Amino acid sequence: MSKTTKFYIVAADALPEIFIKVAEAKRMMQTGEADTVGAATRLAGISRSAFYKYKDSVQPFNDMKAEHIITFYAMLKDNAGVLSRVLSVFASSGANILTINQSIPTNGCAAVTISAETSEMEESLEQLLSDVSGLDGVVRLEILAG
Repeated sequence: MSKTTKFYIVAADALPEIFIKVAEAKRMMQTGEADTVGAATRLAGISRSAFYKYKDSVQPFNDMKAEHIITFYAMLKDNAGVLSRVLSVFASSGANILTINQSIPTNGCAAVTISAETSEMEESLEQLLSDVSGLDGVVRLEILAG
């Protein structure tokens, strides 16, 4: 008989301190503040056994919602400043650009793919698409994946 895992969203101040310290140790390892589990657990003030006991069960909510990565496809005219204006709209929306790939322009246009993390966006995805599509030099903009 398989056991179904249940998840709960709980305010950090209601959690036992060990869970907060495990999440902090995981963060330190992800950011490079600590390069080993031993170093991270020492800095967080917990034992390695406590870390290993809870590491797979503790996940900060912000990390869970950070999975909002969207890849956009744009066809841009080969004019100075077009890509810069597109990226400015992304930045002002709160989207975090992860990758940009641009082809060599042919027939006066270049294909561009932009992957962005969108969980911190201050406006809707529809508004972002509308704002970018309305820029001079943007021939087409669509969502490829996400």
